[in-house]
Amino acid sequence: MRVFVAGGTGVVGRPVVEALVDRGHQVTVSTRRHQGVSLVEGLGARPVLMNGLDEIEVGQVIVEAQPQVIVNLMTALSVPSRDYGAWLAVTNRLRREGTKALMKAAREAGSLRVVAQSASFMIQPGSGTTDESAPPYLDGPGPIGEHVKANIAAENLVLDTPGIEGVVLRYGFLYGEGTAIGPGGDIVTAVTAGEMPIVGDGAGQYPFVHVRDAASVTVAAVDRGGPGIYNVVDDEPAPQSDWLPYLAQLLDAPRPRRISEEEAEEQIGVQAVYYGNHLPAASNAKAKAELGFAPDYPSWRDGFRKLFG
Repeated sequence: MRVFVAGGTGVVGRPVVEALVDRGHQVTVSTRRHQGVSLVEGLGARPVLMNGLDEIEVGQVIVEAQPQVIVNLMTALSVPSRDYGAWLAVTNRLRREGTKALMKAAREAGSLRVVAQSASFMIQPGSGTTDESAPPYLDGPGPIGEHVKANIAAENLVLDTPGIEGVVLRYGFLYGEGTAIGPGGDIVTAVTAGEMPIVGDGAGQYPFVHVRDAASVTVAAVDRGGPGIYNVVDDEPAPQSDWLPYLAQLLDAPRPRRISEEEAEEQIGVQAVYYGNHLPAASNAKAKAELGFAPDYPSWRDGFRKLFG
């Protein structure tokens, strides 16, 4: 098939493009930067320059490519920032404005299916182990609520566009090569330096997924599974009080200290409190049943040990 991968030069995009090319699809990949062109060519795909926030440019590029399937992996998260809200600002715009432009272009190009990235770590606290119908944390404080609302807006655009089969993949926290929890990544650096604390009881249930497992289910969703939302997470929810000391041990780093929720909010931000102590667990049962999701790393413990053990 003709497949268009928007934002295909990121940590998930690269293995997705590689696998799609290996399967014999005609793959066009957008990148914002000229240096991404040679990367895409090296993967065997056709590169195009595209600003995901330019509606006219998005329309021109996608209509010219005439894709039957579009995979939307556009983010702006490669450059870290200590200000969580500022770090998410462009990605939030890509979720709202970029997805709107992309879905409009998909209709104009006659595309049949759109597979789009979202997040599984945005559920209302107190929800228990959650499936895809759990209530999102729309009234979350500050940057949490803004990011959740942007994700849900994007999901609705993908799912509700007439004539398009919309598939939303809610990735868990990615780990592996090129991510924050990979060799040289920001979280690994912070843990090694003893700068990442456990918040409160550390009861937040992190949904992890290895970057390669996220890529494999994304490729499967190009031609498998009905329209709808799927949690793309591993089999074992990870309380912060478990995964953070485990990672520190693998890295031969200091044992993480504990701080109160009040200290975490003041020193790091409201997101540290939500993720660290209140994030509900997420179930991957639907992705397993309908997309054939069978992660190579069903537990973050195995994945972390493979990376750092």
